[in-house]
Amino acid sequence: MTIKLGIAPIGWTNDDMPQLGSSNTFEQAISEMSLAGFTGTEVGSKFPRDIDVLKHALEIRNMSIASAWFSSFLLSKSWEENEEAFKAHRDFLHALGSKVIVVSEQGNSIQGQIDTPLFLNKPVYTEEQWELVINGLEKYGELAHEKGMEIVYHHHMGTGIQTTEEIEYLMDNTDPDKVNLLFDTGHLVFSGEDPLYIYDKYKDRIKHIHFKDIRKPEMEKTIAKNRSFLNSVKAGTFTVPGDGMIDFAPIWEKIKDSGYDGWIVVEAEQDPDKANPYEYAKNTRAYINKVTGL
Repeated sequence: MTIKLGIAPIGWTNDDMPQLGSSNTFEQAISEMSLAGFTGTEVGSKFPRDIDVLKHALEIRNMSIASAWFSSFLLSKSWEENEEAFKAHRDFLHALGSKVIVVSEQGNSIQGQIDTPLFLNKPVYTEEQWELVINGLEKYGELAHEKGMEIVYHHHMGTGIQTTEEIEYLMDNTDPDKVNLLFDTGHLVFSGEDPLYIYDKYKDRIKHIHFKDIRKPEMEKTIAKNRSFLNSVKAGTFTVPGDGMIDFAPIWEKIKDSGYDGWIVVEAEQDPDKANPYEYAKNTRAYINKVTGL
């Protein structure tokens, strides 16, 4: 079992709301990640796109790229547009040594709509939409295989693949050789799902993991006040492992027993003016070590 620990740059600068952490630089973020004890990260909006420049900045800090988010628009753009964007994304990650590509369908997502209530307006796919998404994801999987890579689907709040039933439908109707799953603790708990059930059922197809925690009072306020996803983030619903309601010990036991081989990436979108990203990174690194021994 080879597990590497990373932390996402979204705690330093939020790509969906660039005003959160706008003054934090790429160099500051990756330096603090390394100082906190992490060896990898995912690509953020402030990361240089020049491969050589990015590789050098990472290597001198003993850091590498685990993956990067790809926004798919199978429901709102042509396949040709999606294919072109995916290939560029794939080739960029391949040049950086990544093995997996994080994919999320954003064609009718509400996660970026700051005034749209998260739970009241959650999209639900029609049969025709499911067919488009499933066929498109399998094509992405084939394209990833051209570079010896895999796609991992990111179930996500505010999208058509969020709940247990939706994850099960996706997994049941896609080719396991082409479509794998990203396991995100925070999104599962926020949605009201059981992460232990999901991990147990799909452990053979889970190729990437996000460790994210939830502040229960803020989650409950999001539901009661009909907050949007982005306003929920600004209010502090998400946090790092060890600072919220999730007990990661039983989750870790599932991961360990499954022989998982890959990255565990801490991802907690917070306002860095309220939650100092370096301090939170150090605290969660200590917590993860205590729980997992990693």
